[in-house]
Amino acid sequence: MSAPPRVLTVAGSDSGGGAGIQADLKTMLALGVHGMSVLTAVTAQNSLGVQGAWELPGEAVRAQYRSVVDDIGVQAVKTGMLASAELVETVADLLAGTDAPTVVDPVGVSKHGDPLLAASALDSVRRKLLPTATVVTPNLDEVAQLTGVRVASEPDMRRAAAAVLEFGPRWVVIKGGHLAAESEEAVDLLTDGTEEHWLRAPRYDNRHTHGTGCTLASAIASHLAQGHTVPEAVAAAKAYVTGALASGFALGGGIGPVDHGWALRRGEARDA
Repeated sequence: MSAPPRVLTVAGSDSGGGAGIQADLKTMLALGVHGMSVLTAVTAQNSLGVQGAWELPGEAVRAQYRSVVDDIGVQAVKTGMLASAELVETVADLLAGTDAPTVVDPVGVSKHGDPLLAASALDSVRRKLLPTATVVTPNLDEVAQLTGVRVASEPDMRRAAAAVLEFGPRWVVIKGGHLAAESEEAVDLLTDGTEEHWLRAPRYDNRHTHGTGCTLASAIASHLAQGHTVPEAVAAAKAYVTGALASGFALGGGIGPVDHGWALRRGEARDA
């Protein structure tokens, strides 16, 4: 039996299981690829927020990455929480030497507003990490962090995308989920500066959205590993995340996670 496509997540751990490497691996399993992980940080985290975070040494991150890539190989890599300038630069160097599409989720803060990236690391993200990305997936807060562009409308999303693309990624997805919450649609913009794809989906009245960004980036990476083009991969990932958001469930006393297994629970076959 041949192995399924292999996808590597380079990210932090969420002890509550809703985001981070836990969300990444659940997404990869749901979408039919073999997920592998490089742990960059450990968080004490639950539905109420992040109570503590401890990053791993760059040496440990590099050793995990080389161990997986040199023996098993990868068809796509996804990055999440990188915490510090040292880790950003370590991972950027590793990605630059890897011949596989890369999806960069430039994680800055948690769903609860807790910082997950040191302010001193932002310049390293701009100069070192973003140029390695096949696709970068910032939300509106992360766009503002990285570029200073504040998005208040759909036309602003074009301006934000142009500002992110100046740092060198091939494609950018500007996630508009935080835009105009009264709207009936959740709108994302995918562009490489030439092509434009507006992705629209119903907006669900469900507060349990923890892990949305990790899940989208991992889903894009999974579809890229399966040989889809970037527009195909992002559209399929958007559809998967929309279903996960619709089925998000309560855990603990705060914000619960999206449901990574929604299609499996409904007996729906995933498109490999």
